[in-house]
Amino acid sequence: MSTKKSLFYTLTCLLLAIGNGFSQKKEIYPKNEFRAVWIATVVNIDWPKKGTDSIAKQKADYLEILNAYKKLNYNAVIVQIRSVGDAFYPSELAPWSRYLTGKEGQAPKDNFDFLGWMITEAHNRGFEFHAWLNPYRATFDTKIETLSPNHDFFKHRNWIIKYGEVGKEKYYYNPGLPEVQSHLTKVVEEIVQNYDIDAIHFDDYFYPYRVKGKEFNDSVSFKKYGNGLSLADWRRSNVNSFVKTIYSSIKNIKPWVQFGISPFGVWRNKSVDPKGSDTEAGQTNYDDLYADPLAWMDGRYIDYILPQLYWSIEHPKASYAKLLKWWSENTTTTNLYIGNSTYKIKTDSDKKWDNPMEIPNQIDLTRTYKNVQGNAFFSAKGFVNTNQDVTQLLQEKQYKYPALPYPVPSSMHIVVDIPMVNAIGIDSVNCFFSLSFPLNTKVRYIVVYGAKNDSKLDLNNPSQIIDKITVTQKSDAINISIPLSKLEKTKAFALTFIDYYGNESKEATVDLPKK
Repeated sequence: MSTKKSLFYTLTCLLLAIGNGFSQKKEIYPKNEFRAVWIATVVNIDWPKKGTDSIAKQKADYLEILNAYKKLNYNAVIVQIRSVGDAFYPSELAPWSRYLTGKEGQAPKDNFDFLGWMITEAHNRGFEFHAWLNPYRATFDTKIETLSPNHDFFKHRNWIIKYGEVGKEKYYYNPGLPEVQSHLTKVVEEIVQNYDIDAIHFDDYFYPYRVKGKEFNDSVSFKKYGNGLSLADWRRSNVNSFVKTIYSSIKNIKPWVQFGISPFGVWRNKSVDPKGSDTEAGQTNYDDLYADPLAWMDGRYIDYILPQLYWSIEHPKASYAKLLKWWSENTTTTNLYIGNSTYKIKTDSDKKWDNPMEIPNQIDLTRTYKNVQGNAFFSAKGFVNTNQDVTQLLQEKQYKYPALPYPVPSSMHIVVDIPMVNAIGIDSVNCFFSLSFPLNTKVRYIVVYGAKNDSKLDLNNPSQIIDKITVTQKSDAINISIPLSKLEKTKAFALTFIDYYGNESKEATVDLPKK
């Protein structure tokens, strides 16, 4: 499809969207928007490039990803820290991942805490850190000789079910066992308790994707725990109760930590359920994965939903445009973000992905829906030293300026404290600020705004966001510095707090001292 035709189609979609109750006037440069990237670690998709690489190289490669997306004005990373019953952190419940150290169960040199370091580096660049787990997938293949003796396959063999296409089988945790749910809840609790994360994130792997002619053999647990339900309803109930338990567990430990899920993009097809989307998906959340995002939202035990709409705008069987509209009309009580597939750019049988405007057009279309708060992109390598024509388009338009993520609905509140500047200093390189430590607010970031030349200060204008600085002090004063190069020609100046829930305080305006 030509760029001209693509733009015409997008404009048509925008006009149609304006006619429904979930649309809004297109905002070219929103100040508040979730912009995330998935960093996949399973089989070393994005990072580390090799489990056998040195720590120094792995650190450099991770920072390369962060810096690339910082340049693109992203504000969140979704980092996979458990993919196959393993861990990218020291755990009493799972062995070290071979994708990190080259051998499952082998610790990094000097027991280096990669996860703690990754979180700090992300926060230092203004990113939210969402810890991504695959709870139910136990292995990536059936080569048990590669597993650690401490893997649950050996410790709890009765928890594990083999399933998949012949020659491509994997082992999965049985979601129907209460002891599995309890164990996986402890896995999440360990992370939330020990690390300064912003969110726990699950993706689309609940019950495994259906394989024709194969049955997921949970008949024994169904007979024991089915309680009169049909098999399908029992499986959905297992997932629902697990999701609800995870939400409660997170909030009991750290109420500011979000819980988000990124389900497959189709809930149900309209041909099966009038409430479903106008799609012809071969598999769906409700009927095949036994995942029911509508129930999670109705039950209010999820903070954000991030459906994976990995199709082109005009796809004949699963149109991005149609699914975007469906999710906007069926999302309640949570933030709604949309998952986009940068991995398909110039590599897919659908030739719409050869058009560099496909992703920019999808972002523009997403922004026409007032209850959609942003996008996430799979996966990180899509925009690191590749697809430069697309990244240039984003830098010039859609992501020209920074943006701040919205707080999730259950966390919205007024930030009582306002930055109080006690001292300002300046030298040939930096401007230094000393602020009173807030008494009533747990502060994650300080946002610095500046209006250049004769412009008026406007905190709703993202072009005036100069910096987003992580707060590391725990008591007394907060000391920050800003390079003078970022303050060039700045006439009006202001600071705000962002708390751990994502809420922004009122501003404090300040005058810069003369050098």
